[in-house]
Order: sequence, then C-alpha cells, then structure tokens
Amino acid sequence: MIQAIAFYLFAVLMIASGALTILARNPVHSVLWLILAFFNAAGLMIIVGAEFIAMLLVIVYVGAVAVLFLFVVMMLNIDFAELRAGFVRNFPLGIAVALVLIAELVLGIGAYRAGALQLGIPDGAAAALPGRGNIDSIGAVLYGKYLFLFETAGLILLVAMVGAIVLTHRERRAYRGQQDIARQNARKPSEATVNTRPEVGGGVQL
Repeated sequence: MIQAIAFYLFAVLMIASGALTILARNPVHSVLWLILAFFNAAGLMIIVGAEFIAMLLVIVYVGAVAVLFLFVVMMLNIDFAELRAGFVRNFPLGIAVALVLIAELVLGIGAYRAGALQLGIPDGAAAALPGRGNIDSIGAVLYGKYLFLFETAGLILLVAMVGAIVLTHRERRAYRGQQDIARQNARKPSEATVNTRPEVGGGVQL
C-alpha cells in the first residue's frame, strides 16, 4: 500500500514538474522544475529496485548537469522578450519534430506488437549476483566482463576534457606599457641605469 502511494505521488510530481519545465516562462524556474523532476524520477527508480540509476540521477543529472544549466542561465544576460519571440517563431518547427517523434513511437510499438522486432535473449552472463544488490552486480560486470571498454570510455572522456581545456585556454598577452615585474626583479645591477657626470660640451656617449 505504501509503495503504491509513493509510486503515484512520485509519478504525479514528475509529470507535473516536467510539464512546468516546458511551460515556465523564466528559464531559471524551468531548471528548478527540471531538478524536481529528476528527484522524483530517482524516487521511482528506488521503488522499482534500481538504486544505482537513482544515484546517477541525483549525482550526475542534479548535481552536475542541472546545476550547470542553472549557473549558466543565471550568469547570462537573457532578454526574455527576444526569447519569447524566438519561441513563437520556432513553434511550427517544434510541432513538426514532435509529430515525427510520435509517429516513430507509434511505428515502433506497432512493430513490436506485430512480432517484427526480435529482441535479444539474455544469456545470464550479466545476471545479478545472488544475495547482492544492484550496485554490487553492476560493479562486477563493469570491472569484470567490460573492464577494457569501461577504461577506454574513461580515457576518451579524459582526452575530451584535456582537449576542451586546451581549446579554451588563452595565454595573457602583454599589452603596450605593461610592466614585467618578474623581469624587473631578475635584473642584474650591471643592467640598471647608471648615473654619470658628462663633461660640458662632450656630447653624448653611446
């Protein structure tokens, strides 16, 4: 009984927050509603016993992606009038894309019910460990059968991160009149200015 109540509560809140994410006029409010939708989706995952996916939703999507969206939206100087004008201008294109997606869903469900799609049959290699949770079973599969693929994905992400840092890094260029403090501190006494007493009419000594 409690699980049914929790399921309907999380489901209703997730659908409502997802709808408000789209319908909210303020982008900051949209991101906040999106965070609420992620939390409710994590609750649904816990109810069905997929606590690893619930943890990913909270840590990755809420803790990283949604917060990044929130900071970017808050730091940008957004013109809401121009944003609404762009929404109205691109509304027909959005409707066309939505219709295409709905048609694909209908065709996919129809093909599955007609038996045209042959789904794979699990061979038991990735079965859950007896007496262990989902997180232990997923860790055993990732660091066992798919160890090299998992490590390769980590290396690809590392290369992408380093490439993004290299592309966005800009060295500071010295502009005209800027002092080089380190060069001045490393100056030798022989390179400093020397005061002399030139003779009258002796000219300039180079």
